[in-house]
Amino acid sequence: MSRTKPHEIVERALELSTADGCVVIADEESTANLRWAGNALTTNGVTRGRTLTVIATVDGREGTASGVVSRSAVTVEDLEPLVRAAEAAARGAGPAEDAQPLVTGTPVSPDFADAPAETSSAVFADFAPALGEAFARARAGGRELYGFANHELVSTYVGTSTGLRLRHDQPKGTLELNAKSPDMQRSAWAGRATRDFKDVDPTVLDAELAVRLGWAERRVELPAGRYETILPPTAVADLLIYQMWSAAARDAVEGRTVFSKPGGGTRLGEKLSELPLTLRSDPNAPGLESAPFVVAHSSGDDASVFDNGLPVPATEWIRDGELARLTTTRHTAALTELPLSPAFGNLILEGGGDKSLEEMVAATERGLLLTCLWYIREVDPATLLLTGLTRDGVYLVENGQVTGQVNNFRFNESPVDLLSRATEAGRTEKTLPREWGDWFTRAAMPALRIPDFNMSSVSKGV
Repeated sequence: MSRTKPHEIVERALELSTADGCVVIADEESTANLRWAGNALTTNGVTRGRTLTVIATVDGREGTASGVVSRSAVTVEDLEPLVRAAEAAARGAGPAEDAQPLVTGTPVSPDFADAPAETSSAVFADFAPALGEAFARARAGGRELYGFANHELVSTYVGTSTGLRLRHDQPKGTLELNAKSPDMQRSAWAGRATRDFKDVDPTVLDAELAVRLGWAERRVELPAGRYETILPPTAVADLLIYQMWSAAARDAVEGRTVFSKPGGGTRLGEKLSELPLTLRSDPNAPGLESAPFVVAHSSGDDASVFDNGLPVPATEWIRDGELARLTTTRHTAALTELPLSPAFGNLILEGGGDKSLEEMVAATERGLLLTCLWYIREVDPATLLLTGLTRDGVYLVENGQVTGQVNNFRFNESPVDLLSRATEAGRTEKTLPREWGDWFTRAAMPALRIPDFNMSSVSKGV
């Protein structure tokens, strides 16, 4: 199978199909990684893989049904059974609620027949020596560094019985660095998202973590309560990604989400923030590029297998503080009579501010500075109330200076409410969401100042 080109696999699967319609998605994935602990590299590796998804559609008396089968490590001999399994699933299923004609047209990506892009350990050619330097500096400074660097490159090939032949190469790199004191009582975290590891420097992150460990030498215990809090870009990203995952138009129209209007309808057009916040997605955003067409391996609230190949335009979800769009497929757009707005591959929040995180701290009389959030879970979908924990450093700010580290907290907040209460947005910058970094890495956010962030209880974790 490794000697068979992906586009040939797609074409062969389409030839084998006897269904009324067929979509074939081939995902060619390669990864390279480094891991380290205690200022020493522990493991490294490179992997390769292929996943093939066949979507068969069958037109029946009562409507069109779909069958979806995905398998990895498929051999040429497995190809026909895979296609037949998708067809059998379609014939055994009831009419698909989201059924639409497959996307038509004759666009062909110019590189559709080319070999897939691949990553390798060479992606760390400049990063690895800098990591060694960071180890030496940390060792000399009495710190221990833990963490990992991972680079993934996925080439996706989409072919349909209606003639589409599309391809997209998606790189995804993550760097997470954790510094600890020798007694493991103090910990600080920093993370970066990257496309190629040319724009991340572990020595810079180590220097940042050294400062944070220094702040943690003084410990201050604070009770639960509401505090003026500066949310860094990574925390803002985690909250707004979850907000967008909850922004399906159909759910809002049916009265099941925070974007439902009391009495019926949606909150589209409603002012969500007094700040001039614009939340948008753009597949061509520099450094955050994502697939310019729909790639749907399954159907759900915000995706439909019938929409594969549909162009994904730049979209403003919130414009100048006002809710402008909710996510729709072709089916839910028709159902809700709202504009077609396919799900997003990146997320960018802009608030017009130009202050750095450090400048926002310097302008704080008394408040808290967070490092990141984790273990985020939904409590109430009607208000999008979320709960979670702070992690790896909550710092007390007094008169523009960080004066110590405080205990961790559990928080209870709705990101929609936070936008309405935010009093300042800093400079937008690329960031790595810590909680959702395994699934979503292409984000750019500002820090936000919240005057009354709800720290609902004290947490004893580090």
